[in-house]
Amino acid sequence: MTATTMPMDTSEPTYLTQARGALSWLLTLDHKRIGIMYLVVTSASLFLGGVFALLVRTELLTPGETIMTHDTYNRMFTLHGAVMVFLFIIPAIPAAIGNFVLPLMLGVKDVAFPRLNLASFYVWVLGALVLVASMYMSAIDTGWTFYAPYSTSKAVGSATSVGTSAMGAFILGFSSIFTAINFIATINKMRPLGMSWFKMPLFLWALYATAIIQVLATPVLAITLLLLAIERAFGLGIFNPALGGDPVLFQHFFWFYSHPAVYIMILPAMGIISEVVSVFSRKHIFGYKFIALSSLAIAFLGFLVWGHHMFVSGQSPLMSIIFSALTFTVSVPSAIKVFNWLATMYKGSIWLATPMIYALAFIFLFAIGGLTGMFLGTLNVDVHLHDTYFVVAHFHYVMVGGTLMALLSGLYYWWPKFFGRMYSEAGARVGAVLVFIGFNGTFFPQFILGSRGMPRRYYAYLPQYQGLHMLSTVGAFILGIGLATAFGVLVYAAFRGRRAPANPWGANTIEWQTASPPPSYNFHDQPEAGDPYDFEGWVYDAGTDGYVKKPAVVA
Repeated sequence: MTATTMPMDTSEPTYLTQARGALSWLLTLDHKRIGIMYLVVTSASLFLGGVFALLVRTELLTPGETIMTHDTYNRMFTLHGAVMVFLFIIPAIPAAIGNFVLPLMLGVKDVAFPRLNLASFYVWVLGALVLVASMYMSAIDTGWTFYAPYSTSKAVGSATSVGTSAMGAFILGFSSIFTAINFIATINKMRPLGMSWFKMPLFLWALYATAIIQVLATPVLAITLLLLAIERAFGLGIFNPALGGDPVLFQHFFWFYSHPAVYIMILPAMGIISEVVSVFSRKHIFGYKFIALSSLAIAFLGFLVWGHHMFVSGQSPLMSIIFSALTFTVSVPSAIKVFNWLATMYKGSIWLATPMIYALAFIFLFAIGGLTGMFLGTLNVDVHLHDTYFVVAHFHYVMVGGTLMALLSGLYYWWPKFFGRMYSEAGARVGAVLVFIGFNGTFFPQFILGSRGMPRRYYAYLPQYQGLHMLSTVGAFILGIGLATAFGVLVYAAFRGRRAPANPWGANTIEWQTASPPPSYNFHDQPEAGDPYDFEGWVYDAGTDGYVKKPAVVA
């Protein structure tokens, strides 16, 4: 018996064509359209933050002034960090891919609270506009961490728009909380019949753990920024030592949020990798329960390690020892994920499509980022490496080498479902290679710079560091070209790509049981919920150039 294709009326309106006009998008309650709008604005944030990064790297081509003054340089690296962290890395995967995919993976029509979902988008836009507006108010120059006493000073030329930037970050926090509440409620209450907790796709486990962190940690950042605003407005001595405040208290508050925020950035990325590695290895995911529970373990342990950012701040030696030990502990669930991905690929039928290429890049780069984190978690080593380029390289290997690579993997994986179009595999692979080469060319030299004592954030540096800085700058421009290529291939595919089948990869999660792109109501009938990593029920169909369900065998 031959396979039959999934029933699909190609003339049926999709979520893209159901309603036309700008207002139909701006006022939509459809989770898919909201996800696409998030994708557009976070991609624009990536572009803006990338421009700031290239300006910073260009300035560092020479030991002295190259293209900007020292004041402008301080503002550039601050804006780069603030835009990338608050406007891109934190929201990109949960808000864009998560919003689109989560209800589809559950086989439901929408999230639990569609209006709250749209509200979270506009709250995000408001916060982003306020944050970006600080660029026109002489811009923040404190570093993206807003450390006191820099951020509490009202001196001329010092942190002149901290209040505006802090208000932007404060507003963005509400968007993060709204999205998290929606995801938790949707996963708790709307799982279909047959989908128990341990039958959920691992991407949903990652989003669930991330949402827990967002709900619990984000209010701490909001309170910290509120205290900062009160101190600046009324001259109260909270963080400013000149007024009797304690700047180390600010660090404790900030990092109590910001280290869990690292896992807000990386956990959804890990969820994507779990999906992609299994599908493109054609093997059931190895150690499903361990990967699922390790997401919750990371969410819990992530709240216990903030002090490793403060080993040189003067905290007690006992606390430093405890935080160091906990730092090594939190690496265990991350290592569980990595080894289970490798075990999944072992003896698998590896398909090196673009999503898998980015997934392999993620595993390689995240491993380097994690291992170098062990150096920084060691007390005596961190004393020497703290505030050097080693920290910059470590952070980017985890956040960019991790989150950005996983984002690209997820975009290429779900792009046929987003827009119903296939991309050029050849062009996509060129972009992936350029991104990988450019990334390592940019940040690996910074490990060497840091180990040789080059402090981060310095405008001028000793001549012996110039060669490595030049190599890093060349790598940054290659990375920029690679990202432009990667996104260019996707944008071209959305308008000009060949039509995509409902399931081009042979995946077994529920979103591949509907058309590409989906109709506005997602599914004609209640989809089947089974083992998300059992690929035996699908067979390749040359007529659609995709995978279809195997026909039932009649006895």
